[in-house]
Amino acid sequence: MANATCSQSRNALVALLAAFALMWTSVSYSQDREALPDYVIKQYGEPPAIPEGDLPEALQAAVKTAFVDSLTQSTWGRDQTIALGEVAASKDPRLVWIIADLMRFTSGSQLSASLTDAAGSLLEKDIPTSNNWGVVTDHLIAWDIPAPPDYLPVKRAIFTTIVPGWDKIFVEGKIDWRHVSWGGVLIDDRPYDKTNEVCNCIPAADNPAVSTVEEAKWLKDDDIVFGVEVNGEYRAYPRRIMEVREMVNDTLGGRDLGIPYCTLCGAAQAYFTDQLPEGIERPVLRTSGLLIRSNKVMYDVNSYSVFDTFLGKAVTGPLAEKNLQLEQASVVTTDWGTWKEAHPETTVLIEPLALGRDFDFRNGRDANGPIFPVGDVDPRLPVHEDIIGVVTASGKPVAFQRSKAVAALKKGDDIAYENVRLKLDAGGVRAVDAQGSDLGSHQAFWFAWSQFHPQTELWPG
Repeated sequence: MANATCSQSRNALVALLAAFALMWTSVSYSQDREALPDYVIKQYGEPPAIPEGDLPEALQAAVKTAFVDSLTQSTWGRDQTIALGEVAASKDPRLVWIIADLMRFTSGSQLSASLTDAAGSLLEKDIPTSNNWGVVTDHLIAWDIPAPPDYLPVKRAIFTTIVPGWDKIFVEGKIDWRHVSWGGVLIDDRPYDKTNEVCNCIPAADNPAVSTVEEAKWLKDDDIVFGVEVNGEYRAYPRRIMEVREMVNDTLGGRDLGIPYCTLCGAAQAYFTDQLPEGIERPVLRTSGLLIRSNKVMYDVNSYSVFDTFLGKAVTGPLAEKNLQLEQASVVTTDWGTWKEAHPETTVLIEPLALGRDFDFRNGRDANGPIFPVGDVDPRLPVHEDIIGVVTASGKPVAFQRSKAVAALKKGDDIAYENVRLKLDAGGVRAVDAQGSDLGSHQAFWFAWSQFHPQTELWPG
């Protein structure tokens, strides 16, 4: 909260905790929560007791004063300090979700420290001052702390006060609003085919210009590309471009595509955005500036319907009401030299789309693990292990450890799971069925696949 000032010290909050400690003693606690996995307890410890039911009216008023009025009035004074003290003394860890939401936008050291103390008191944890928001949010996710009653209106007030362009995003839907956080960038709300206009956002590209292999002298053979094939037409999307754009709306093989790339998840995906049910116009996909457990949140700029980026399913807005599920095409992650040798007829996006930038987040920013909170991670593989993910005909998600799959396929071994068969393609891996038809697989980091498919099978088992 750039303009807010904290006029009270941390000691004031600590003193208020004692004053309010007796106010919330008649709280009913749930005893029916599902047991957490042992690996979660080992990493995060036992969660605090979680109350049930609505918030008392006085506590609702305190929430409004501390978390809504402080932003709309651009101030933090005596009333807010007292209100935060009431929240911290409530013994209701559900409210830490709201504290974490405000922490994400707080830059002042005094206010940040007060919010950290309040969160630590409710979670019964000592929270460090460095990466306090990340530590708090990791605990909330890992412990699966429920959201407080009437959570979305408060969260919406916080987020849309900071970025008014999110007002159409924060609506009811099939989305877990607890896990939605700010990715540090603004929304890309430019209309379709206006992506040449400058924006203060991660700039999607519509109808990107392409060149032939012979013209693409700027690409080195070891540069990573994401290869897509549709109806016999091939195109390479260089990672150098996708790390800048993160979203491309394109046409290939006579089909319209939306192609998000989540740098945080190591996942490029390709969704067909045509041949949709009657009455639905082509979604034009954009980056919202929001994240869910370190995965980008994409939305349709025409309807403001939010999509689960990893699953391609509309979760809010008019398209969610119509239960829109986008069909997925396979994306092969490989190097440019191998891709162009296997598919010499391929086209490739042109160099100017990279805007003069040359990021390598995997070996730089993200080298030491996810930089945003993800909570607990399935311990069967390291968080940044590459997998090839696909959903079987029976609806079962399965992840194939890429390194082992490539080694087995190069030896000539068959890899199959239900109707899924893996095959090598231009140095990458593609999932097909027994007849060789594409099944819409893609490569991703293990932490991302396993959190969006928590019941996933893992090959080799």
